Amino acid sequence: MSSQNRRGFLRRVGAIGAGSTAAPWLLNLAAVAGADAASTGGYKALVCLFMFGGNDAYNTVLATDASSWSAYLAARNADVDPIALAAPGTRPVKNSQSFNLTLGGVLPIAPVNAQGRQFALHPQLATLADLFGQKRLAIVANVGPLAQPTTKASYVAGTATLPPQLFSHNDQQSVWQSMGAEGTQVGWGGGIADLLQGANHQPMFTSISTNGNAVWLEGRSVRPYQLGLDGAIHIGGSDGTLFNSAVVQQDMLSLMRTTRTGNAIEVDHAAVSARSIDAEAVLAGVLPAANVAPWGTVKVVEGVVDPLLMYRDPVTGVQTPNPVSQQLQAIARMISARTALGSGRQIFFVGVDGFDTHDDQNTRHASALAQLAQAMGYWDTVTRGMGVDGSVTTFTASDFGRAFASNGDGADHGWGGHHFVMGAAVKGGDVYGRFPTYGLTDGANGYGSNDQLDDGALLPAIGVDQYAATLGAWMGLTPGELLGVLPALGNWPAAQRNLGFLG
Repeated sequence: MSSQNRRGFLRRVGAIGAGSTAAPWLLNLAAVAGADAASTGGYKALVCLFMFGGNDAYNTVLATDASSWSAYLAARNADVDPIALAAPGTRPVKNSQSFNLTLGGVLPIAPVNAQGRQFALHPQLATLADLFGQKRLAIVANVGPLAQPTTKASYVAGTATLPPQLFSHNDQQSVWQSMGAEGTQVGWGGGIADLLQGANHQPMFTSISTNGNAVWLEGRSVRPYQLGLDGAIHIGGSDGTLFNSAVVQQDMLSLMRTTRTGNAIEVDHAAVSARSIDAEAVLAGVLPAANVAPWGTVKVVEGVVDPLLMYRDPVTGVQTPNPVSQQLQAIARMISARTALGSGRQIFFVGVDGFDTHDDQNTRHASALAQLAQAMGYWDTVTRGMGVDGSVTTFTASDFGRAFASNGDGADHGWGGHHFVMGAAVKGGDVYGRFPTYGLTDGANGYGSNDQLDDGALLPAIGVDQYAATLGAWMGLTPGELLGVLPALGNWPAAQRNLGFLG
């Protein structure tokens, strides 16, 4: 049997094994496939860090050459509470009335291909600046949902085909994750998982969220599994009893699996309950404890948050539990069980909150980026300690970027934005894609740059489809399979479908 036919066969077996009523012999074939994938050292995982609210890309990755900086200050260094960050080299000023001066200047970075320009990161992203210098982190410039390559001229003329419901939070979260507006039921991560779940002994652990429902994880056959911060979500008492009775506990679990009628809601509830019970039973025996190195500190007292999961809030100066790192710790424990579970391919979704910065942007954005930076630094250390940093690629996404113009103390909805990709497989230390040019306002909400629309919102130069295709190709999908997951990808020339940031 050819390798291509074998892979297709294993995928079909995996798809059947995902159901709760598959024949045992089919489940055993899936187990063989997963064991084979796990034993060959071919494990790979994608981790999506989704920045909910619309990250302000202009204050995350900045062009600091003279003309860019001049335009940046003109757009952002005015109004009630200027949102312009301090120039590179500015020392932090304690007790300044300007919060941004207390942070100090933006942090210079030196891309391999600087495109004749200079760049920097937000002052709270020192960890990412270090990872960029170590070539463990790449920046993908000006990414956003596109139906096809789009120019400013075609946008203004109304001749371009556009994604649905631009500038809407809920819709653009959905478009980023699924290429469709709110209500779309299959995401591109789930589409990748559909094709690769045959590499897993336990297909239910192919697509995993630590942040509730996410359409990105939904496939046509793959159903996401929601992992709690403490591990598998347990039903009943942790000691296997309910009301101090093991019999009552088992009776309850049995009732949850059964139905009295053929009512669709009853049937679905029973299936979901059975899946959860089965998943917990599997994970209970293989998921390691949280207080294990490298993802945890061994001697943490119960009830106290592990210091590895803390970040310093730049507003209060206080060490605070980082919900993003807590999610990543749960994922680390799941990845550590990959051999026991027979997992060859997995995708994970992590939620990062706090990026809706219409108001109080300076403090709110700094706090959100501080969480992101600490979490990504923690994750880099953990994956290296586990020896999987070359097998796990982590990337950011967000609803949209934000406008260039200040609205007084924040920035309104935009479109394109800059994103980070991290891991040993990443060709780091560089900016991928043409970095946008900053223009000056014409006084009527327009900007004198072909990269900027009204209020300076970025017109994406790279489509989410291209970003997704590059990640999917690294996971092992063929060009034809990628077109099946990402139909609009065919609107780009073949040479432009892989952005080249992964080896």
